[in-house]
Amino acid sequence: MSFWTAIVVLFAIAAVTSVIRGRQRTNAGIISDKEGNEQYADRNDPDAQRELKELRERIKVLERIATDANTTEARKVKAISDEIESLREK
Repeated sequence: MSFWTAIVVLFAIAAVTSVIRGRQRTNAGIISDKEGNEQYADRNDPDAQRELKELRERIKVLERIATDANTTEARKVKAISDEIESLREK
């Protein structure tokens, strides 16, 4: 194994370890602020629950926009509307 291959392998191990550690801390409810101070998250915070609900609704809308615009039916509708607009311009 060459030196650079070993560096890449070590970096990959460190990255995977960091992701797993972060996921475990999140599942345990441990959060950290900008200064790095750690604390347990309050899971019964009504403001956080409301914000989470709003964010989930936004994600649903974005997913619908992303998937609806890429269907064959949406492409047909877009082509027809483009054709109608080009006929109006003439």
